[in-house]
Amino acid sequence: MHRQLVIFTLAALLLSCSPTVKVEPPDEPITINLNVKIEHEIRVKVDKELEDVFSEDSGLF
Repeated sequence: MHRQLVIFTLAALLLSCSPTVKVEPPDEPITINLNVKIEHEIRVKVDKELEDVFSEDSGLF
């Protein structure tokens, strides 16, 4: 009888201590600060001779 009382008491304690989880929106808006510096440079160099080869007057095409 004493053993059943201990088991019942432990079960009651475990069931009464259930954690509570709440999901609430924040009071202030969420800000994301991205300090990103993007440097992009494209350099295209074409020799004058190459331009002449692909020109319409060269007769290549």
